[in-house]
Amino acid sequence: MIDKIKIKQITILFYLLLFCSMSYGNEIFVSLKKSKVNVRYGPSFESDVKYVYKKINLPIKQIDKKENFRRIIDLKNNSGWIHVSQLKKSNSVIATKDKVLFNKPTSFAKPIALLKKGRLLILEKCDDKWCLIETGSYQGWIDKSYLWGNLN
Repeated sequence: MIDKIKIKQITILFYLLLFCSMSYGNEIFVSLKKSKVNVRYGPSFESDVKYVYKKINLPIKQIDKKENFRRIIDLKNNSGWIHVSQLKKSNSVIATKDKVLFNKPTSFAKPIALLKKGRLLILEKCDDKWCLIETGSYQGWIDKSYLWGNLN
């Protein structure tokens, strides 16, 4: 009887530790610090370059970390490892659909511009439903449900 209780407790503890060790806590949005960033197959400078990003401020999701490297995934599900020196706190998002930019946070406001899907936007602030963004010479509000990136 005691052995069954101990086995049950150990099993519960094992699953609890397994669940807590998963990388959910590491998933945060970051942005590229430079206009040319190497993405590698593994978490070291000895790993081959898989591809190169050429867009400063591009938002990406950090899904894991190992020493000074971060495993990332982008909007198109490309993944790899980037050195932490090439990343910064996220300040940008990407439009996931063609959407209108408004001068106030309502769809009844004056339209400013049509933003195309994939457009990089610099995030100023967000409320419950809308985000104030800047892109090129435009500044205005867009429905946050059409954005990918850190919306906090």
